Amino acid sequence: MTSTLPASNHANPSLSWHRLQPLWQGGEHTVQRGIPHDQLAPAWQMLLLGDGSPTRHLQLLTGEATEVDVIDMSLIGDTSDEAPSPIQVLSEPRLRRQVWLRTRSGKRLAYATSWWEASHVDEYLQNRSLPIWANLSRSRTELYRDIQGIVCGHSQALELAFGQTGPFWGRHYLFWHHGHPITLIYEVFSPYLAKYLGPLQLSSEDG
Repeated sequence: MTSTLPASNHANPSLSWHRLQPLWQGGEHTVQRGIPHDQLAPAWQMLLLGDGSPTRHLQLLTGEATEVDVIDMSLIGDTSDEAPSPIQVLSEPRLRRQVWLRTRSGKRLAYATSWWEASHVDEYLQNRSLPIWANLSRSRTELYRDIQGIVCGHSQALELAFGQTGPFWGRHYLFWHHGHPITLIYEVFSPYLAKYLGPLQLSSEDG
């Protein structure tokens, strides 16, 4: 898949998404415990392991509004889509949405894939051109961000799209609303954010 993938509302389970080829990954225990600073610096851990809105964090870091380019809206039916295992808690049929998160001036900062119960997606994404956080904030939806895992890995497609070399850090999490899972989200962040967050790792001398 190229970075010019068109948006689609038609079932096409063969259409791929940008999953990292992992060099390292950790589950919920790692998320709760945190990661050694020589592996991932504290500022990056706050972005990846914190339960705040990445859209809001990116806006605060860059001083620009965070906008989205929707590159895929595909019905995937009852397939698992090679998604992280928590996709099983979402009822079928499912819909997959892929976006770039970027500054208003056009700098890509992150990539995100989300999976939804097709019957409820319009309830939560009333304006599909807006970030998820903006949609849910407008409707005053109360959410719990349940971070399930973190990964460090490679993706040639993301190297081309970000204009940055890997490896890249990503995470996946569930959004819960009133005890019901509404979406599974997989996010990968560009190393360009080191401009604002500092280096990805701290040396032993720094710690």
